[in-house]
Amino acid sequence: MIGAAAVLRMALVELGRNPMRSGLTTLGIVIGIAAVIALVTLGQGASASITNTISGLGRNLVIVSPGNARQGGPPQAAAPFKLGDLRAIEREVSGIAAMAGVGILAVNAVLGNASYATSAFGSELSYLAVREWPLSAGRVFDEGEMRSGKAVCIIGQTLVRELFGAQDPLGVAIRVGGTSCQVIGVLSPKGQSIVGQDQDNVVLLPLTTFQRRLAGNTDISTIMVSAASPDLTTKVQEDIRSLLHERRRVPPGKQDDFQVNDLSEIATIVGGVTVILTALLGAIAAISLLVGGIGIMNIMLVSVTERTREIGIRLAIGALEREVLAQFLAEAVLLSLIGGLIGVALGLGLSYAGTRVLALPFIVDPLVVAGAALFSGLVGVGFGFFPARRAARMDPIEALRHE
Repeated sequence: MIGAAAVLRMALVELGRNPMRSGLTTLGIVIGIAAVIALVTLGQGASASITNTISGLGRNLVIVSPGNARQGGPPQAAAPFKLGDLRAIEREVSGIAAMAGVGILAVNAVLGNASYATSAFGSELSYLAVREWPLSAGRVFDEGEMRSGKAVCIIGQTLVRELFGAQDPLGVAIRVGGTSCQVIGVLSPKGQSIVGQDQDNVVLLPLTTFQRRLAGNTDISTIMVSAASPDLTTKVQEDIRSLLHERRRVPPGKQDDFQVNDLSEIATIVGGVTVILTALLGAIAAISLLVGGIGIMNIMLVSVTERTREIGIRLAIGALEREVLAQFLAEAVLLSLIGGLIGVALGLGLSYAGTRVLALPFIVDPLVVAGAALFSGLVGVGFGFFPARRAARMDPIEALRHE
């Protein structure tokens, strides 16, 4: 009876006799395992990046905007909100942790000879709380500045880089649109939004300043609401929708001329799509494992044919069928496992490089890696069993006659 260690040693010796053929045989397994790990890892990184980006917009965030979705086209325009709408929500809707009305206008920010296209946001102090957006330097607006509409502003990191470079922006006056304002604070970096917009390319002014000096009206473009807890988000949505439906006098049977969106729903939808796409791409990549398994079976059948006399001699001098079966099965499993381990290393390397290029988090799931390695071994067992059984069931006399 030959022990397991001896079977493995004999299998390694046989594979080492023709290293080029062994290497080419494992190539399909290497490509398959590497592709599965790389695609799944990149998919998980993309999903985590989307989740982090949406979370960065604010916790339990509900965004209320004028206009409604039109099937097959862009949203239909509608009258903007007014300060009364904001105060009504603040007064009549419970379960709100913080909320802010926001005016938005595309402007140029200018300092000396430097000019940069940006977005001017006019809002209240609560805007920073809703967005969970701390300052990296300076201070926020005080109540006096908010009431009087003083020309002060807080700028994002992109404007600091484009207008000031290495210069300290605090206390410096810049021109925003047609008005001059003093920089009193710098926002911490936020990065890109889920749609690829640079969130750091922004200048924030008191709402009164924005309305009087830039917009020339009292319109509010968006209302941002942070629910007190995730469980209250749906209730807050429905209460806001019901209140605005009444305030904007939407006729019965007509579609609301505003939208109330919960970012957690968007995150769930996008995350679900990402998971499905990752699984689909992983399944497509797994097809190459099937091709690799077929390659192993073909090479093992060739090996059985080449070693027919050897098999006959072993069977004639007393080797058991299960011992011959074990040896050839061990060779197939070793080929597959070696290819699997190389594929794991290659897949991790490719996914790491991909996450660096795409600026995604590198998240390795140990279960995916272990499952890929285990599956490569199962491929060896599955596709190596038929050639091994064929070798074990040879007639010793016929095998010895083989030329």
